[in-house]
Amino acid sequence: MNEFEELVDTHYQALYRFGYSLSKSPDLASDLVQQTFCIWAEKGHQLKERSKAKTWLFTTLYREYLAHARKKKRFVDDDTSEMEHALPAEESKSARQMDADLAVELLGKLDEVFRAPLTLFYLQQHSYKEIAEILEIPIGTVMSRLSRGKALLKKLFEAGDQGGNVISMRKEVANG
Repeated sequence: MNEFEELVDTHYQALYRFGYSLSKSPDLASDLVQQTFCIWAEKGHQLKERSKAKTWLFTTLYREYLAHARKKKRFVDDDTSEMEHALPAEESKSARQMDADLAVELLGKLDEVFRAPLTLFYLQQHSYKEIAEILEIPIGTVMSRLSRGKALLKKLFEAGDQGGNVISMRKEVANG
């Protein structure tokens, strides 16, 4: 197996989960992962320390997501947002699965500033240092965003927020 195939086998699932947690779309998550590996195929040879490949891949996926989000803001498609309420809801098998689904749903409602570090830390098991490198922010900022993000997520979860005013809660957490 060549180096590229080994890299894909090793990191595909984790990259997909990270892409999905950011985008909340299986199709977009797949596209982000594919684009990340395309960029690796073009530029990966420039990475001198192969031990940093994982961080490089996650950083690249995150940048691709941000680029897509910026482009999406410029070209809003209202037709799909109108159809989302018509999709059937998936029934959970147990209370624990319902809690997990609700937690992921509420995580998706958080501002990306909090969602990305929480996802990388709790769902992808990255260290503070790796998160700081991926998001290109100081470690102290990572710890602050994790703390504030957890507080927001806890408030949303306790409120059973289904539509939620995340912005007012974000200000409340920042002020208090």
